Amino acid sequence: MTQPVPVQYTLRPVSPEAHLFEATVIVTHPAKDGQVFFLPAWIPGSYMIREFSKHIVEMEARAGGKPVALRQLEKNRWQAAPVKGALTLRYLVYAFDLSVRGAYLDGERGFFNGTSVFLAAEGYENEPCAVEIHAPEGKAYADWKVATSLPAVDIKKKSGFGGYQASSYDELIDHPVEMGEFQKVSFKACGVPHEFVVSGHFQSDLKRLAEDTKKICEYQIKLFGEPAPFDRYVFMLFVGKDIYGGLEHRASTALVANRDDLPAPGATDIGDGYLKLLGLISHEYFHSWNVKRMKPAAFTPYDLNREGMTRLLWAFEGITSYYDDLTLVRCGLIDEKRYLGLVAETITGVQRGAGRMKQTLEQSSFEAWTKYYRQDENSPNSIVSYYTKGSLAALALDLTIRRDSKGKQSLDDVMRALWCKWLADGKGLEEDEWEKIAIETTGLKLKPFFDLALRSTQELPLLELLKSQGVELKFEAAQGASDRGGVVDAFAGKPAPLTLGVKTAADAAGIKLVQVLDGGAAQQAGLSGGDVVVAVDKLRAYDLDKQLARLAAGDKIKLHAFRRDELMTFDVAPQAAPEDTCRLKLEAGGGKWIAGR
Repeated sequence: MTQPVPVQYTLRPVSPEAHLFEATVIVTHPAKDGQVFFLPAWIPGSYMIREFSKHIVEMEARAGGKPVALRQLEKNRWQAAPVKGALTLRYLVYAFDLSVRGAYLDGERGFFNGTSVFLAAEGYENEPCAVEIHAPEGKAYADWKVATSLPAVDIKKKSGFGGYQASSYDELIDHPVEMGEFQKVSFKACGVPHEFVVSGHFQSDLKRLAEDTKKICEYQIKLFGEPAPFDRYVFMLFVGKDIYGGLEHRASTALVANRDDLPAPGATDIGDGYLKLLGLISHEYFHSWNVKRMKPAAFTPYDLNREGMTRLLWAFEGITSYYDDLTLVRCGLIDEKRYLGLVAETITGVQRGAGRMKQTLEQSSFEAWTKYYRQDENSPNSIVSYYTKGSLAALALDLTIRRDSKGKQSLDDVMRALWCKWLADGKGLEEDEWEKIAIETTGLKLKPFFDLALRSTQELPLLELLKSQGVELKFEAAQGASDRGGVVDAFAGKPAPLTLGVKTAADAAGIKLVQVLDGGAAQQAGLSGGDVVVAVDKLRAYDLDKQLARLAAGDKIKLHAFRRDELMTFDVAPQAAPEDTCRLKLEAGGGKWIAGR
C-alpha cells in the first residue's frame, strides 16, 4: 500500500467468467479479544435490507502466514480468533447484479459498491483506510480502465488501477467503482471537473450528453451557491435494455438506462427517452446536497446493520423529484409546456392509486423499508409513493410560499436555508426540524399546510394553487392504457371509455393482470393480480382496450383467466373510466414560477 493505515483493502476481479471478485482486508492492529468484521445489510439511498453478505462465497483469515479460526456471529458478522500482529481476511464475492445497488462482473465490465465488497473492521469505522484496485489478468483485459471518485494516491495514469484512499469506512463505501472498456467525456461545471463514463453497447453523441449535463450541474450548483460541495464529480452510466435507475453518492452517481435513451448522433431534439435520462441525471445530482449532506438525523451516522426509520423521506426524495424536472426547464433544456406535461403525468399517477387515501406521506416515508421497496400486486391500493406524491407536495409548498409571500419567497429560499444550516453545523435534521426551518425562513404560517400534506390523506390543493399561477387543472377520463395525461390547449371532455380497472402486461398465455385496482370492474368480478386473461367472450384476449371499445354501457362480458394453473371464468360488467387523468392548460402569461420568476 502507498501509506501505513490501520485498515488496508485489495480488490481483484479474479474470475470474470464466474463473476467473482477476490477481496482482502488487512487490519494492522486487530482487537485483542478477536477482530470482528461485518458487511452492510443495506446501501444508503435504497431503503431496503438487501443482505449483501449472502454473496460471500468463501472466507479465510491468516496471521503470520498461519490460518486463523473464524466464527460467524450473525448473518453478516464474523469474528477472528485473537492474534498477534497483522490479521488478513480473504474472501470471494459473487457479483452478478446489474442494478446500481450491488456489484457486477463479467468478461465485459465490472462494477461495485463498497457495501457489497468491503467488510468493515469493527472499531475502525472512523479510521483512514486504503484500497488497491487490480485489473483482471489476461490479454483480454489489457484495455480495461477504472472510473471512480475515490481519492487516488498511486494509480496508473492511463488505466486508473492502483491505490486509493478514504478517510473512513463511510467514505470508502460512498464511491462506487466502474471498470472495463468504457467511453468517457469530461467537462467543467462552475469550475469543477466532471466526468461522464458510459459503458455497454451503444451509439451516441456523448459530447451533447456532456453539454446538456453541464447545464443541469451549473444550475443546481448556483441554486445552492458556489462552491460545489465536491472537488470532482463522476457520472457512471451503464446502458442496456429495459433498465432504469440511479443511486446517489457524495461525489458520483451510478446510473442504468436503456441504450436508446442516449442522444443519437446528429439528433437535436429531446425525445421522451432522452428526457427521462436527463431527469434521472438531474435527480441524482440534486442529491449531492439533498440527502448526501443534508439528511435526517436518523442517518447520522448510518446504521448499516438495520433499518434507519425516518418520516422525512418525502423531503429528501420527494423534493428532489420536484427539482429534477424543474431544473431541466430552468436551465433551458425544455420549455414550460414540456415541463407541465411531466407534472400532469405525475399528478395522474398519484390520482390513480387508491393508496393515496390510505397512507400519509409521513407513513409512506417511515414504511419505505417494508412497503415501498417491497411492493406487490396490491400496492397501488394500499400505499402512496413519497417520490411522486412527495414531489407534488413540494410543488404545492412552493406555490403556497409564493402566493402567501406575494412572490417574495419560494421553496428555493427554504432549500438554501437548509444548506446554510448544514454548512454551519453538519448535523442531520430531527424529525420536526425541516418544517421549523421552513416556517422560520419564510415567516409564514405553514403548519396547516404540513398537517394536510404530510399527516393526512386529504387531496393536495393543487387545483387552486396552480390556478393562482395561471395553470388550469382538470381531471378527465383516460382515453386508453397509454393516456397518462398532459398539457392541452383546450379541455376536450371526451366520453369515458369502458375499462376493467386493471394494469396489464404481456404474457405468453394471454394478458397478465399485474394489478387490480380498488373498486374497479375486475376486482368486483373477483379477478386478482397475477391472473392471466386468455379469452374475452370466447375470443382470444389480445388487446383489452380494443375489445372493450366495441361494447356499450351496461354490457357484460365473460372472461376466461388462469390463476396459477387453474382456468376460471368471470362475469364482468365493465365500467366507465374514472376521471383520474390530469390535463393542464397554460393560460397566457401563466406559469411564471416554472422559470424561477
